Amino acid sequence: ENSNKETQKKSFVNHINIARDLDLPIIVHTRNADEDTINILKNEYKRGKFRGLIHCFTASKELAIEVLQLDFFISISGIITFKNANELREIVKLIPIEKLLVETDAPYLAPVPMRGKRNEPSFVSYTASYLAKLLNISNTILYEKTTKNFFNLFNKAKLSKWK
Repeated sequence: ENSNKETQKKSFVNHINIARDLDLPIIVHTRNADEDTINILKNEYKRGKFRGLIHCFTASKELAIEVLQLDFFISISGIITFKNANELREIVKLIPIEKLLVETDAPYLAPVPMRGKRNEPSFVSYTASYLAKLLNISNTILYEKTTKNFFNLFNKAKLSKWK
């Protein structure tokens, strides 16, 4: 609401083109713009493949389905733990674990039981534990899968750098 919608769309396409040219993933934070986001991503994908992530996912089932068809990843924040996030939880259950990431979105959206506090990276464990329980898998499996997903998406990162 703070900038011209057409300017935002042009900027989005420019970011996609740069990501494609540099073989880097595009990170998309979309809010109240599912139809536009879907249209731009699909149209640009026809022009040439690119990798991406829907950051801090809170969108519709339709957007999830469409971006998964483009081989995108979807990142889940502390919102999944909020009492009123039932619709989000149902959508997340439909996302293949091979396409999930977990994030903090710090300093915002601290998960329950830290809700209301300034979010920090260590709080991602609460979100991950909640997500593992929701998906009926162990925390260890979720950690292993989402770590692998991170390195699949950010394929220029090397695991050895983080050990």
